Amino acid sequence: MENKAKVSVWKANLNAGIILGLLGIIWNLFLWFLDMMTNNKIGLIFFVVLIVGLFFGIKTYRDKYLNGFITYGQSLGAGVIIMLYYSVISAVFTYILYKFIDPGLIDKMLALTEEQLVERGLGEGMINQSMEMQKKFMTPLVMSLSGIISGLFMGTIFSLIISLFTKREGNPLIDDSSEKLEG
Repeated sequence: MENKAKVSVWKANLNAGIILGLLGIIWNLFLWFLDMMTNNKIGLIFFVVLIVGLFFGIKTYRDKYLNGFITYGQSLGAGVIIMLYYSVISAVFTYILYKFIDPGLIDKMLALTEEQLVERGLGEGMINQSMEMQKKFMTPLVMSLSGIISGLFMGTIFSLIISLFTKREGNPLIDDSSEKLEG
């Protein structure tokens, strides 16, 4: 129990973040091999994997390192840390994918965006202006950095909800207060 109290929240949640990051890489490679990277609907399926993985990551942290008890704030913090690790791993993979593995993928995404703008009935001038803006933001570096930011945002939202189910506070009359101060 002494070792559990000394492990930082960052180190305790590293494995969960790495596992989610690797699952994200596998998922994206699966979509890439099937040429479905531009299919947003099938990409939403991975949100379920993220939510379930985040739940089990927080639950594991609670049970393994906090003796089965965790406050809402600790749960939220652990979830955000897990998603930070996931987001950084995903960002590195995104950069490698779009910069080295398949640089033409950005062009496919731009073509899809242009098709969607045409379908909306926008004028040619508006489409050209929108596409110029899209080209500035659709670079491997910008996509990777925005992936970290959006991953943290999603992780915070998911963790806010998941923490409602993972929090478990002990009885202050029964539990030893010195243990709570250490953990």
